[in-house]
Amino acid sequence: MSDLKTSYLGLTLENPIVASASPLSESVERIRQLEDAGVSAVVLPSLFEEQITLEGQALDSDLSRGTESFPESLSYFPDMTDYNLGPENYLDLILAAKGAVRIPVIASLNGTTRGGWTNYARLMEQAGANAIELNIYALPTDPGQTAAQVEERYCELVGEVRRTVGIPLAVKLPHFFTAIPNVAKELVAAGADGLVLFNRFYQPDFDVESLEVVPSLALSNSYELLLRLHWVAIVYGHVKADLAVTGGVHTAGDVLKSMMAGARVAMMTSALLRNGLGHVGLVLEEVKRWMEEHEYASIQQMQGSMSQRCVGNPAAFERGNYMKVLSSYVLR
Repeated sequence: MSDLKTSYLGLTLENPIVASASPLSESVERIRQLEDAGVSAVVLPSLFEEQITLEGQALDSDLSRGTESFPESLSYFPDMTDYNLGPENYLDLILAAKGAVRIPVIASLNGTTRGGWTNYARLMEQAGANAIELNIYALPTDPGQTAAQVEERYCELVGEVRRTVGIPLAVKLPHFFTAIPNVAKELVAAGADGLVLFNRFYQPDFDVESLEVVPSLALSNSYELLLRLHWVAIVYGHVKADLAVTGGVHTAGDVLKSMMAGARVAMMTSALLRNGLGHVGLVLEEVKRWMEEHEYASIQQMQGSMSQRCVGNPAAFERGNYMKVLSSYVLR
């Protein structure tokens, strides 16, 4: 019988499928359903910096910067008094979930500045969260801001939270850094126990009739996994941190590829929204069947087996792949 157990952020998990942050985990009832479906851990929906600052009656200056010239800019944000769970309700959810399920509960903080992050990270720990995922979603749009400054801000934030809490800390990264392996190394040095690759880049659309910029959301597909596999396979073994893949995990093959690249867990949301929670069990059964057919005794046995440092041709992750792909397509 193949062993699906893995470890992530110091937590022993029954299998590598984790429910990533989404509305699927916004209530105790839903979290119970996710546990019953077979996920090994759950990441709660993100608590947003704007919600934290609103509670203190001091919205971050980023929200109002430039609104003198563009009065409609604040209207792009949802009503934060109603949006998602408020800070106090979020802490109540952690506490209630910990009493209702056996699987680890990972809290999530989404923001761009230190502000209330450290205070709420501490409160999340006190409420019983097994770990915290820092979901840093900040797009560098200022031409005067350098890449080094962006990276330094990430590391400072991680360092501040690390000095505040004792529970494991993961960082959910965007994919647009110039030197991802170096950023990974610096974040781990700042105190990250895990790295989650990658945050999906939700790009707004243009409504050409109303001349408005409008939110746009499309569920992921397995093709998006390739970017994650590429960088997990490169980073694996170069940092002392657990790696997680998120974005594009839909099938048993996607889970297996994530493990072979070097991830400890494969996070899933779009597949569950599209196929229902029962999809978890089907994927786990297929993973078991594949492992038995290929004589893998455990998930841990395959982790990192196709990383850059383990494959026979490391150039497959570098320029060699670029040139080979371009030359492999022949016009007919």
